[in-house]
Amino acid sequence: MSPKKVELIIGPCAVESYEQMEKIGKILSFYQIRYLRAGAYKPRTSPKSFQGMGKEGIEIIHEVAQKYNLLSVSEIMDVRDIDFMKDKIDILQVGSRNMYNYTLLKELGKVDNTILLKRGLSATFEEFIEASEYINVNGNNNIWLCERGIRTMEGATRNTLDLSCVALLKQVISYSVVVDLSHSLGRKDIILPMACAAIAAGADELMVEVHPTPEKALSDSQQQLSITEFCQLYEKLEEEKYL
Repeated sequence: MSPKKVELIIGPCAVESYEQMEKIGKILSFYQIRYLRAGAYKPRTSPKSFQGMGKEGIEIIHEVAQKYNLLSVSEIMDVRDIDFMKDKIDILQVGSRNMYNYTLLKELGKVDNTILLKRGLSATFEEFIEASEYINVNGNNNIWLCERGIRTMEGATRNTLDLSCVALLKQVISYSVVVDLSHSLGRKDIILPMACAAIAAGADELMVEVHPTPEKALSDSQQQLSITEFCQLYEKLEEEKYL
């Protein structure tokens, strides 16, 4: 039996400049990876933290994706941004904090874009499924569900990656299932074994954050791979015939 094949969704936590995104786009093009991700609107716990580049960031993502023939992925936080973003971003991501934003979910049900819905920080499996239905019943069934870790008492990782959720999703829905390794783990040293575990659980796509200079990143520097580290991860996954 051949190993399950997955696709990768790659890019920095946040878009910071055209030069940064261009370097990532070039690597994705080299490896023939289709999905470029980056955040332009950043929901941060502290209002003093970097909040993203907003519309300027969306324009940069769009330009780089077009240059390298990639599909773009970026988070949308506000219904007022739908008209602008739906023509610039191919896959609109709903972050974990907005999984319960039913007004936003309903409006995203009216667009043609793929919607990547992340599981809430403390959402149950059933709540996750029901949130996706707000998109579906409003007309859009092009939905990806993303397990990104849930909040538990454990402190060794940023969140606890619930791979049972992935296996259960594959039993009950036909949507694509994504595993966000970077936000769930919050660390880089165990990405490879957890990537393999996610694939075994049934993941269709893996999301991994990659930055040209992680140590200088304006957000979540500790969980972003350098380009060299990403190349090493890619080659190991390729050796296992997962790509």
